[in-house]
Amino acid sequence: MKHFDPTFKKDTEKEFPLREEMRPRTVETPDGQTIEIEPLKDYFCEAPPKVHPKAYSKIVEDFYNWARAESLWILGFGTGCGAIEMRPLMTPRFDAYRWGIQWRPTPRQSNLLMISGYLSIKTLKRAIRAYEQMQQPKYVVGLGSCTINGGMYWDSYNTIKRLDDYLPVDMYIAGCMPRPEALLAGFVALKKIIKAGKAEGANLYAENFAQYKANQKAVIKDWDMPDYSW
Repeated sequence: MKHFDPTFKKDTEKEFPLREEMRPRTVETPDGQTIEIEPLKDYFCEAPPKVHPKAYSKIVEDFYNWARAESLWILGFGTGCGAIEMRPLMTPRFDAYRWGIQWRPTPRQSNLLMISGYLSIKTLKRAIRAYEQMQQPKYVVGLGSCTINGGMYWDSYNTIKRLDDYLPVDMYIAGCMPRPEALLAGFVALKKIIKAGKAEGANLYAENFAQYKANQKAVIKDWDMPDYSW
C-alpha cells in the first residue's frame, strides 16, 4: 500500500486557491446591518476528529455494539453499476429491513457509508465530505472491485485505486458487480465484526488523521475546505 508523507501540511490558501464564493466577504442584511461572512468557518469545522470512547463496562459496551450492529442506517454513495444492486435489498424478495438495515437520505442520520462503484478524484472529495459529516461510531463498506483496485477503470488517470488509502474501510464486498445475496452476506459479516468490537475504522481515521489527509490532498488538487468538515 502506498502512503504519502503524513507531515504533508502546507498553507491551504497558497496550495489550493479558494473559489470566489468561499472567500470572506462583507454583506448588508435586509435590515441595513453590515456583517462579515467567512464561508469556511460558517460551513465547516476546523477541529480534527476525536477517538470515540468505549463504555466504562464491557457488558455495557457489548450491549452498545449489539444495538449498533442491529441498526445499520446506510448512506448510499452510488457512483456506478454497483449501486443498482442495493435497490433490490429494499424489496420484499430480499427485505433488508428484517436485518435491521435501512437507507437514510443524509449523512447525519446514517452510521454506514456504502460506496458502490468507482470513485474519481472529484467524487472522492464528496465522499470525504459525506463521511466526515456522519456521527461516530460509523463504518465504511466498499462495494465491488472498483473500490478495491479500480475495477475496469484500473488504468484510468482519474480513478481512485484503493479506497482504504483515503477512508477507513471496515469491509470490502468483492465482485463486479456483487449480487444482492453477496451484499446481505457482507452485512452479516459486518454485524459480527461490530458485535466483536472490532469495527474501529472511525477511530483509526481519528488516530491517523494527518496521514489520511496527506493521502487525500495528494490527489485532490482543488482542496477548498478545511481539513475536517464535520
